[in-house]
Amino acid sequence: MQMQKKAVLVLMMLSSVIAGAAELATGLVRDTRGGDIHIADGVVEAVRQSVISAQVAGRITQLTVKAGDRVKQGQVLVKIDSQAATQQANVSLAQVSAAKAQLEVARKELARQQHLFQKQYISQAALDQAEAQFKATEAGVRGMLAQAGAANTQTGFFTLVAPYAGTVAEVSTEVGDMALPGKPLLTLYDPSEMRVVAALPQSKVTQLSVQAVVRLELTTLPDAQRWQQARSINILPMADAGSQTMQVRLGLPALTVPVTPGMFARAYFPLAGDKQSRLLIPLRAVVHRTELTAVYVVTPKGQVQLRQVRLGKQQGDDIEALAGVSAGERVALDPIAASRMH
Repeated sequence: MQMQKKAVLVLMMLSSVIAGAAELATGLVRDTRGGDIHIADGVVEAVRQSVISAQVAGRITQLTVKAGDRVKQGQVLVKIDSQAATQQANVSLAQVSAAKAQLEVARKELARQQHLFQKQYISQAALDQAEAQFKATEAGVRGMLAQAGAANTQTGFFTLVAPYAGTVAEVSTEVGDMALPGKPLLTLYDPSEMRVVAALPQSKVTQLSVQAVVRLELTTLPDAQRWQQARSINILPMADAGSQTMQVRLGLPALTVPVTPGMFARAYFPLAGDKQSRLLIPLRAVVHRTELTAVYVVTPKGQVQLRQVRLGKQQGDDIEALAGVSAGERVALDPIAASRMH
């Protein structure tokens, strides 16, 4: 009877351990083949980013946005005092009206002279002079119209609108400041299309394929969005003479959480190599005890085993396992919880 109780107790303890093992978060020992992974620091930037500046000089009378605002295409951003330009446009319109009146007089005079010439009351020279006068007046009207159009266009330069829908990244002016041609007033970017820019040594560029799967780590994002895969790779065909690196632009997929220009990122470039098999395990699964380096392996039956491993190079959140584990095995991601079940 005593033996039966002990057996039942052992079975209950074993069942408890197996149930606990089943609840452990585990990671897979992955088998990767190929060359090394080159890790490069990068920065997030917008594919489309614009510095908005004025084309004319004037005092800023209205500033309708601030940093962080979302704007629509065509939305008014800045207004500059346009009183002088408006007055000049009105003067040009008045000159056009006067020139049109003169043209009408010249047209009637030409018609009268043509009628007199048909009656042979005037000479050919007099008719030619009337025609020349009409053409000169007509050319003057065209010039006035062009001048009025330029003045009217000039008035449009005093209102700055958003060239596309986006987010205001920076506002570098205030109401009352003087706007000058080319002086930055604000910065706008389109958050719908972002990328990561990283520098890759020239010696590594030849080992990178444009079809390679480049992993991106956005360290400031939640765990669910932290790791992304570049949707495109664009290697710029110019090298930096000082650092001997080439810029690589990596397209970011659409994310459910916002990313902003300037955010830190890491790029993991897979390089062509000798196709040697390499085992990777999650770095947080590794246990260091005095001179022992090990992981807790969770068997298919739910048992937890402490197994010594020999480690190689770290690759982001993973580390290479040179000995001690096999591809496809699962290791506990919480060694403290696993030690209670060992």
